[in-house]
Amino acid sequence: MIEEIRIRGLGVIDDAVLRLGPGLTAVSGETGAGKTMVVTGLLLLFGGRADSARVRTGSEQASVDGLLEVESDSAIAARVVAAGGDLDDGTGLVLRRVVGANGRSRAAVGGASAPVGLLAEFAEQLLAVHGQSDQQRLTRPAQQRAALDRYAGIDIEPYASAYRRWRQAQATLLDRTSRMAELRREADLLAHGIAEIDAVAAEVGEDAELAALAARLGHADGLRTAAGTAHDLLLGNAEAPLDEQSDALALLGAAARVLAQQSGADPQLDELASRLADVASTAQDLGAELRAYRDGLDADPDRLATVEARRAELIGLVRRYGSGLEPDLSTVLQWRKDAAARLADLDVSDEAIAALVGERDRARDETAARATDLTAARREAAARLGAEVTAELAGLAMPNAVVQVSVQPRPTAGAAAVLEIDGEPTGAGPEGIDAVEFLFRAHPASPLLPLARSASGGELSRVMLALELSLAHADPVPTMVFDEVDAGVGGRAAIEVGRRLARLARECQVLVVTHLAQVAAFADQQIVVDRPAAAGAVVTTSDVRMVEGEDRVTELARMLAGSDSMTALEHAAELLADAENARREFADDGHPSRRTAHKPVKGVKKQA
Repeated sequence: MIEEIRIRGLGVIDDAVLRLGPGLTAVSGETGAGKTMVVTGLLLLFGGRADSARVRTGSEQASVDGLLEVESDSAIAARVVAAGGDLDDGTGLVLRRVVGANGRSRAAVGGASAPVGLLAEFAEQLLAVHGQSDQQRLTRPAQQRAALDRYAGIDIEPYASAYRRWRQAQATLLDRTSRMAELRREADLLAHGIAEIDAVAAEVGEDAELAALAARLGHADGLRTAAGTAHDLLLGNAEAPLDEQSDALALLGAAARVLAQQSGADPQLDELASRLADVASTAQDLGAELRAYRDGLDADPDRLATVEARRAELIGLVRRYGSGLEPDLSTVLQWRKDAAARLADLDVSDEAIAALVGERDRARDETAARATDLTAARREAAARLGAEVTAELAGLAMPNAVVQVSVQPRPTAGAAAVLEIDGEPTGAGPEGIDAVEFLFRAHPASPLLPLARSASGGELSRVMLALELSLAHADPVPTMVFDEVDAGVGGRAAIEVGRRLARLARECQVLVVTHLAQVAAFADQQIVVDRPAAAGAVVTTSDVRMVEGEDRVTELARMLAGSDSMTALEHAAELLADAENARREFADDGHPSRRTAHKPVKGVKKQA
């Protein structure tokens, strides 16, 4: 629920604060006073498009701050914390949106900077805004279908997923059959390359290992001589002994014997003797390894020729199939892996084509089955929705009006695809195979016609309100805003609009911007945005006031007659009393609220 909104530098508003409460709040004021800026501010606060033209002349920026109450364990609260924000006392959420005169925009959530997209994400869970433009959207088939699906609680994703698989399988089959010759040529080239690589049977890292081996074989004589000489200098040559103590190990042994003569005399010298023994042991081991290295060297010219031939094969593969700035055998093997996968996709054999046909048909049949189920659910819900909206219209002073929701097979002309349903070709799209249309007639003498062609502005307003009342259970958001949706409505119908908004406010917070006293009278609280007396002046906090008691009667009189004459005041007082009695009646009728268990975790979206 929204508790407070502060708007600064937006349109005619310089600085204004609106404190909202539960139930129905009416916002009224003369034309040009800035009451519609309240809705504009809310849209901005919840991620709406930033328009620098809305920034008040002379201001560097416009800002909107909102204080909301959310459940501490809700998804919204968790998202705020994840974004680095905080909740006041665990439930108070502060949102902020700033739009500069230069068009730049920024946002904050719970005191932390956040992308504007996060506000829009909250919008899907916290607020529903309805304006006069929504009435025109209601005439569009796509919006009518969406409204029906919301009412029925239909999730079209299972169908949409099957539809996407069918269309993809269909596209793959068409591509494969239409480019068969081209794909065969490509497949032949890939198969040749794979066969050539497989014939060599290269292994990862083999090229580097062979390069090292070739270098060793090419220098075998020099390596053997170096290793043998180093061994003899360390351990001596048993076959051609040098002078006594001329090899390193003999010299180390002599040094050790000299030190041993003083063993125990000085710990420091004993430690040096120990280290000398370690050096002698290391020399012994190193000499043995040098001898093993020398004896293991292969100087066979035939072996070197074999290694070089193998390297030539690998280098040839790298030249033909390697990639990158420094191609090597690993890039060749990656090419082979990719080529094998591509070759599997390029299979144009009869068996492969038959498999694709089977895949296409299975996906098509699943799509058709899900489409049939979707149609059945829509038709069942359409009958209920039409009857419910018609009943609501009777309460809105349109006793003879009828709304019928038509669900017919979608024409094949212009459809993205065609499905055969019960032997008949039917147009199909991502949302189903149904053409959903709202039909309307105002009185029995007129035919049922599409809503766009048969309803006047006032009738369309009431149809939309009746629809929203019917959809209230399907789209439970904590706050709903109506921006002059009562345009073109008056008299008894206006009273019924107010009555139904008040009933809706039993289930959620409702804010209505209105110019009708009959609607405002049903509000739990009324906020007046006064038009500044001075020409060119701007709206400030002092111009936004909550009216109660006699002040409210005076405001209703102004809305009724444009004056506070005695007759107007009496009429306003009577209207207010009647509205209060009506509200008490349906508050005590035992009708349970459909949102008593609602948690405010749903938000701003423009409804159908």
